[in-house]
Amino acid sequence: MKWWWAIGSLFLLGSIVAGWMGYQYYQALFAVNIDKSQSGILYIYPGTNADSLKTRLENHLIHPSTFQRAAKAMKFKDEDLEVGRYNIHAVQTNRELINLLRAGRKEAVNVVIHNERDVELISGKLDQYFLMDSTEILNCLTNSPILKKAGFSADSLLTLFIPNTYQMYWSTSCEKLANRLIREHGQFWSQKNRKAKADAQGLSPKEVYTLASIVDRETLAAREKPIVARLYLNRLKNNIPLQADPTVVFANKIFDTRRVLYKHLELDSPYNTYMYAGLPPGPIGIASISGIDAVLNPDDNKYLYMVAKPDNSGLHNFSTTLSQHNRYARQYQRWLNQRGL
Repeated sequence: MKWWWAIGSLFLLGSIVAGWMGYQYYQALFAVNIDKSQSGILYIYPGTNADSLKTRLENHLIHPSTFQRAAKAMKFKDEDLEVGRYNIHAVQTNRELINLLRAGRKEAVNVVIHNERDVELISGKLDQYFLMDSTEILNCLTNSPILKKAGFSADSLLTLFIPNTYQMYWSTSCEKLANRLIREHGQFWSQKNRKAKADAQGLSPKEVYTLASIVDRETLAAREKPIVARLYLNRLKNNIPLQADPTVVFANKIFDTRRVLYKHLELDSPYNTYMYAGLPPGPIGIASISGIDAVLNPDDNKYLYMVAKPDNSGLHNFSTTLSQHNRYARQYQRWLNQRGL
């Protein structure tokens, strides 16, 4: 009978051990383990495996060892990891965290596209939102066959960008970024009859965008933008050179200057609108929505000239005749000279 007792003891011991292990796994699965005092953002990079994930999670978990037990219990493997940016504060337990990662429930980031003057600067700003670095983004934007096929390349590339805040994934690829920008561009021009209004002005959307980029840099005052837009439309209609100082600044790359000088006007560039009539080949920066809408909904005036007011207000005096403009211009030049500008 002793061998029966021995076998029974072994079974009992095995049951106790199994029960204990089960309890340990149960605790590991449902333990509240996310350290809410630390950052809730976890980045899973390409090539991340179980070992590197363990290292990345150490500062996010209260008891990292319990996550390892839970991962073993749930058979969580390297191939279950999907590249992305995850908000692990959205969960509490190890089980919920593993399900979050296994399902690839990534959190989007707010991508801000704002007023930049060239694609290099745009790329430098966008790399804070994406896994791609600024060099990869620049290469994507300038060499994407998707963008080129859609007509966005070289001087027209900036017209692709509609300033706004967009939700995208940190792991967004070049292809997905290009398609998203094209889609947002198309939606923008389909709204508020913008395409029809551009046709009514005798301009393409790209030409509207180019003119808007000049209007934006001529005045920061929203109420002046429709006035300035009409002034330039009047000049285009009458085949008068735009003579827009911001285009000269762009052509000369003198972005910090406070005064355009005669020597700057001598630069032979298609962006020098003192030298060449019509619109420049492309925009001189990202155009604002208010600038675009100002060109599409311009003021009703006959102005042909403008010059800043000598009061540091940022506003302008507008004229229909050259003689009137020259009087305003002399007032402004005297004001600049008095201040040593």
